[in-house]
Amino acid sequence: MSCAPKQSGTYPTVSVQDLKAAVDSGAYVLDVRTPQEFAEGHIASAVNLPLDEVETRASEVPADRPVYVICRSGNRSAQASDILKKAGKDVKNVGGGMNDWASAGYPVTQ
Repeated sequence: MSCAPKQSGTYPTVSVQDLKAAVDSGAYVLDVRTPQEFAEGHIASAVNLPLDEVETRASEVPADRPVYVICRSGNRSAQASDILKKAGKDVKNVGGGMNDWASAGYPVTQ
């Protein structure tokens, strides 16, 4: 069994455990849920950019470091990762999203 991240298209999908280690090291986290969902609970350092705005606001996303993209379950973040990858960003999709993050007992901020 391989420990390498699963590839979806041209970007890796990482686990919430990988994300937690990255967050602890100061990673850039992009939460693509709606502002209402974000307000209900998010990763403290996350930046909220709803999926429907990702394409028009891609220039606001850093190009000089990896961007961890998260949503509720991993579906919208995969769509956003596709868009951002095409815009030249170094993206990592977080599989399982905030559902898995919360289930793992990691901190959620409101």
